[in-house]
Amino acid sequence: MGKEDLYTHTPMMQQYLGIKAQHPDMLLFYRMGDFYELFFEDAEKAARLLNITLTTRGASAGSPIKMAGVPYHSAEQYLARLLKLGESVVIAEQVGDPATSKGPVDRQVARIVTPGTLTDSGLLDETRDTLILAIAPGMVNTAPGNETVGVAWLNLAAGRFQVTQVNTATLPALLARVRPAEVLAPDDFAFDGAPCAVRRLAPWQFDPGGAQTRLAQQFGSRDLAGFGVADLPLAIAAAGALLDYIQTTQRTALPHIQAIHAERDSDFVQLDAATRRNLELTETLRGEAAPTLLSVLDTTATGMGTRLLRHWLHHPLRDRTVLTRRRDAIGVLAEASDAAAAINRLLKSCADVERISGRIALKNARPRDLSGLRDTLALLPGLAAALPDDRARLADLQAALAARPDLHELLASAIQPEPASVLREGGVIADGYDADLDELRALTRDAGAFLLELETRERARSGIGTLKVEYNKVHGFYIEVSRAQSENVPDDYRRRQTLKNAERYITPELKAFEDKALSARDRALAREKALFDALLDTLTPHVQDLLAIAAALAETDVLASQAERAGTLRLNPPEYDEEPGIVVCGGRHPVVEAQVTHFIANDVSLTRSRQMLLITGPNMGGKSTYMRQVALITLLACCGLWVPASAAKIGDVDQIFTRIGASDDLAGGRSTFMVEMTETAHILHNASANSLVLLDEIGRGTSTFDGLALAWAVARHLVTATRAFTLFATHYFELTQLAQEFRQLVNVHLDAKEHGADLVFLHAVEEGPASQSYGIQVARLAGVPTPVIHAARRHLRELEDAQLQPGPQGDLFAAHLPNDEPPPHPALDQLRELDPDTLTPKAALDMLYALKAHL
Repeated sequence: MGKEDLYTHTPMMQQYLGIKAQHPDMLLFYRMGDFYELFFEDAEKAARLLNITLTTRGASAGSPIKMAGVPYHSAEQYLARLLKLGESVVIAEQVGDPATSKGPVDRQVARIVTPGTLTDSGLLDETRDTLILAIAPGMVNTAPGNETVGVAWLNLAAGRFQVTQVNTATLPALLARVRPAEVLAPDDFAFDGAPCAVRRLAPWQFDPGGAQTRLAQQFGSRDLAGFGVADLPLAIAAAGALLDYIQTTQRTALPHIQAIHAERDSDFVQLDAATRRNLELTETLRGEAAPTLLSVLDTTATGMGTRLLRHWLHHPLRDRTVLTRRRDAIGVLAEASDAAAAINRLLKSCADVERISGRIALKNARPRDLSGLRDTLALLPGLAAALPDDRARLADLQAALAARPDLHELLASAIQPEPASVLREGGVIADGYDADLDELRALTRDAGAFLLELETRERARSGIGTLKVEYNKVHGFYIEVSRAQSENVPDDYRRRQTLKNAERYITPELKAFEDKALSARDRALAREKALFDALLDTLTPHVQDLLAIAAALAETDVLASQAERAGTLRLNPPEYDEEPGIVVCGGRHPVVEAQVTHFIANDVSLTRSRQMLLITGPNMGGKSTYMRQVALITLLACCGLWVPASAAKIGDVDQIFTRIGASDDLAGGRSTFMVEMTETAHILHNASANSLVLLDEIGRGTSTFDGLALAWAVARHLVTATRAFTLFATHYFELTQLAQEFRQLVNVHLDAKEHGADLVFLHAVEEGPASQSYGIQVARLAGVPTPVIHAARRHLRELEDAQLQPGPQGDLFAAHLPNDEPPPHPALDQLRELDPDTLTPKAALDMLYALKAHL
């Protein structure tokens, strides 16, 4: 909107539109008295999203003003709903005094709230990290269609800043692991399918040179040489754009962001998005929080502990030193069960120190944040003493939980034992902390005694026994008498308000007291705010120490909770092997086991000489559960956690892949079979000899022979080319013949027995192939009508009889399969040897004629 157009509006609308023009793609909450108002298109959008009333009031520039509003005291709940929908909100507060303003009250942007930059406890989910991520595209020695991109992500509440570079093919897997709440990307970058809000920025904001300068300035260093990111130029560009966005939205310094950390793929066991979904690590296939691996394992006492456990499950490691220290620490706590229980009790009284530290750094901490921090600091000596003696990880945690008497004494002296929830209510700073505040409070406290004494004197002076001295926020202090007695008031009474049955007066003495008392309250509130802000300034240099304490509290919480889980769920410590492979004795699926009364444990052995298990057996026999439990046991071991098994020996695993279940992608135009083949192709292209691969019913989405041929080819490729450790479940019994060709492929089956007309699933894994599929028996158990079952049995017998007759079909698994590919054309050989850059125009034309002669 141009200046000429702006001047056609009323002064207040000019102010509103001026702020809105600076943030055109965000909703603007514009403070007016006790409400935040939204106007024009913002009002229509908010009314639709929040289901609030849309009204029209007045006019500006000749048009009615559409408006909608929310009460300021309940604005947080409306903000939470908008942020959950991916919206960002600019909050403009009144900064002028309505009583002294000659025009519209001045308003300024107080804060900008976006889905990825939340720090307020009322808007955050205490069980999961809120992250914002930026993507900087570019081509660094990559083929078209698989460009390298720089990625940076930040946990603003904790100040953790991380970067990496990946190619676009693996970007979805990174997003599934990080799970950002908001993504920043250049507006010319083709990027679809993000599971969160996406904000587009100008491409120049991702300039690597400017990013280097901004980041070095933020970290107080000459350059970024000491941060290990010199070989990640695109990641630096992404980090610079992200930092600039955070500084713009937070409108304050970011002292808790002091470093940047490079993340390397080789640090972690890689899981793609499909694997995380299929294993139901932290949410079910339906998007629910339970039953999942996290819901079964999480008995942590703090939000910090839950967030860390969630992070561990999504970031399995390959560093055996870290894993061994975690595993052994759980063991020490499991043996000292009384200590673990005492730690849990103490942790339940701890505040969320990580997020409080972030709010201190951002200068938006609330009074109860500081009282919670004070009370948590008081618990540190007890927590450190409760940790059992251990020379490894627990000793490090004891040191990190060392008492901070300086900070505790400061907060104990400064903050009331039970402070008000918000600073504007007063009652936050402790008595005795500041002499000026104490004096102002004394004036306010003494008001009650003065008013009682004044009331007694005025009753005696006026002879009106029902006279009362009172106060309200609108009219201040006043003397009230009944209408009948109003003729008897002294001459110095001045009428302040007339009611139906009473008159209210003010006297010179009462007016003088009012000015002093009300001024004292306002000055006390202003003094408290100044003292509270100064306290935040004092605490800010200690934020890094507080974050270290928070990290130690979170890890102690996770380790103590896993010690409890070890006993309750009958978990055992995994053994780490230098040789690749996965060997599990008595393995169980922890989530399924928690839902049933009796679970059948099974073994698995995957080694270089036993590389693939071809799993057959009936539907509902437990094939998928068996495969998933192997993956979950492997993943838990790679998190340093104890596993649901009698024993487990886990070698080095670089990736876990799953192709389990049937689903389509209608929005993307992909059928169930296309999704299946896409996921299979991804596995075949990316799995290595150290990967764990789970494949369930490959080929079932197409015709019998197409599916059988594909399943056979995929299995054969995994055995001969990829050589990954593979669990391959199938109903194609013909595939069991592959065991005769490859010694490293072993047939196993899930056992089931027929008992009369009933089918009993034993859920036990046995060596060798299954004898039959039991599909018709399973259909009968599912309630398929009896006539259909009978018809199916008859047709099955006909098909089996027909299969016994000699026919023209060849053996799919013959040693020498016919080559269905046509012989190579001689023109193709010439084209492969051709170098177009060395040909003159005439030579190129001669070559074209020569190639045509081959047709």
